[in-house]
Amino acid sequence: MRFSLTKRAIKIFTPRSQRLYSLTHSSSFSTSDSGGVSDDPEPESWRKTRGLLRCPANFSPLSPITFLERSAKVYRDQTSVWFGSVKHTWFQTYQRCLRLASSLTHLGISPGDVVAVLAPNVPAMLELHFAVPMAGLILCTLNTRLDPSTLSVLLEHSESNILFVDHQFLELAHKALDRLAKSDRSRKAPTIVLISQSNDEEEEDDSSSSNSFDYDYETLVKSGDNEFEVIKPRSEWDPISINYTSGTTSRPKGVVYSHRGAYLNSLATVFLHQMSVSPVYLWTVPMFHCNGWCLIWGVAAQGGTNICLRKVSPKLIFKNIAMHNVTHMGGAPTVLNMIVNSTETEHHKPLPRRVDVMTGGSPPLPMVLAKMEELGFNVSHLYGLTETYGPGTHCVWKQEWDSLCLEERSKLKARQGVQHLGLDGLEVKDPVTMETVPEDGVTMGEVMFRGNTVMSGYFKDLEATRKAFEGGWFHSGDLGVKHQDGYIEIKDRLKDVIISGGENISSVEVERVLCGHEAVLEAAVVARPDDHWGQTPCGFVKVKDGFDEVKPEEVIEFCRDRLPHYMAPKTIVFGELPKTSTGKMASNDARPLPKFGEWDVNDPATADGFTVIFSKAGEDKKTGRSTTKTNSQRKHDGDKPTVKKWLCFTFA
Repeated sequence: MRFSLTKRAIKIFTPRSQRLYSLTHSSSFSTSDSGGVSDDPEPESWRKTRGLLRCPANFSPLSPITFLERSAKVYRDQTSVWFGSVKHTWFQTYQRCLRLASSLTHLGISPGDVVAVLAPNVPAMLELHFAVPMAGLILCTLNTRLDPSTLSVLLEHSESNILFVDHQFLELAHKALDRLAKSDRSRKAPTIVLISQSNDEEEEDDSSSSNSFDYDYETLVKSGDNEFEVIKPRSEWDPISINYTSGTTSRPKGVVYSHRGAYLNSLATVFLHQMSVSPVYLWTVPMFHCNGWCLIWGVAAQGGTNICLRKVSPKLIFKNIAMHNVTHMGGAPTVLNMIVNSTETEHHKPLPRRVDVMTGGSPPLPMVLAKMEELGFNVSHLYGLTETYGPGTHCVWKQEWDSLCLEERSKLKARQGVQHLGLDGLEVKDPVTMETVPEDGVTMGEVMFRGNTVMSGYFKDLEATRKAFEGGWFHSGDLGVKHQDGYIEIKDRLKDVIISGGENISSVEVERVLCGHEAVLEAAVVARPDDHWGQTPCGFVKVKDGFDEVKPEEVIEFCRDRLPHYMAPKTIVFGELPKTSTGKMASNDARPLPKFGEWDVNDPATADGFTVIFSKAGEDKKTGRSTTKTNSQRKHDGDKPTVKKWLCFTFA
């Protein structure tokens, strides 16, 4: 069975409202044998059963905006959000979102239009996740760490008609809009709405005084109608948001989420986070990233309290945990590193109650886990992509593992685990044959997903959508293995495998060893061309404070003592590591990185940046210009031929 996207499966909405593509507006779907989607209003199973009827009494489109309406009734007077001195109840939040949605419909836009937001984790960002879809519009949250050029491209690509901007980023927004105006003079500039929310601890920011805007956020909230009738989706497959990928290996793509997928992933994430009623969630995950892992909607479903942070620091984390009795938080490994390596940590006793922490990205290191546990944090590992609405798997912990030593527990926690409730399938497959790999913890394949919490597709890129869904599975681009207990473990990005003398080297494995050195805070490993071996590992290292005297040779020797010599880095470069907004290591030339003077660096100790290594390695793999030897060359040179032939797919 081969999956194909039929015209019924994806529709392109034309002019008038300039809508995104959506799945068909039929309120019922069934999957055909060919992998397409049928819009037959009567399920096949009903045809032999009499007396059944689908109607408003037993069917309504799934949408996470219903969580807010329920919480306004069930948790009416409970706190929904804290931000410094700003405090709202769930009923107040519902009223504010109603009025904001009402005001949006009077700004000259039509249902299906896109509303962009450029803001940190402030209450307005949370409210817009409800108000925008309540007005029948589509939310597009933008990465606040992007440069004006990239932002202008995303604003143009998303066809955003309104741009909500926090005062902190108003100057950045204007630079992006200036570029947009120069590239397309015929296009009307988006309407700018200024968000001026601040808390008691923030310094005054007068950047907005010198930059123009069309509307003020609070004015729109106050002027709206309390009795506004929410514009619910006609179909649960209608788009609710566009999220642009972080672009670790390519240019960002617009990932479209449906109301249905957002609803289901919100609940699935609540389950994997083990959130009971009325959790207190500290926002250390950027809300612009996968709609805050869908937890903006998920916390609302449980009537929880959102503790908003404009910026993340160990001091603010500990302060807010103590002040608000935080139960849950999340973040990339960089957040955990920040906590355990901060001088603030030295002044804090173990927390009075456990705080559950979900971390995604590279697995937490044993020393980081030990320190976090000592402080009172319970760390769990999850994994997902923008295309899976954020978290798609979770390393479900088993009680019998508690008695294991720290090293063994760390190995288990490093795994990405099993699928959450929103997915129908999670497999590790050969991307060429589509055969599932053995559950031996050794054989690598590509991690693939299928189910209700996989994206609708890439906005305005049907070819990329088809490619991503080839064979009826979503191709993650990540290499992994599957263990005997069914848990998966990521080994590398498909594009980032290093092939040295015919041997496949996982950059993740090498990074894990590098980070075990007492002087290493963070590490990234990429391929470096080599005349003899084809490629060799090159390690980029950020050292901890107080370890400035460590030498590259020491780090290389440390790795050689713990890895086969061919896997150990041949080059070590010290400096700041470039990252995406989500804490992942950037490995492409789209990031603003420092530069090497020359590509072939003989003395790595004098190197002051990473651009050429990162971008060159990525370009070699995208274009197939790798200097890696072919099997015939290896045989001629006496090298061992590669037996993992499917990996040639990487260089095709």
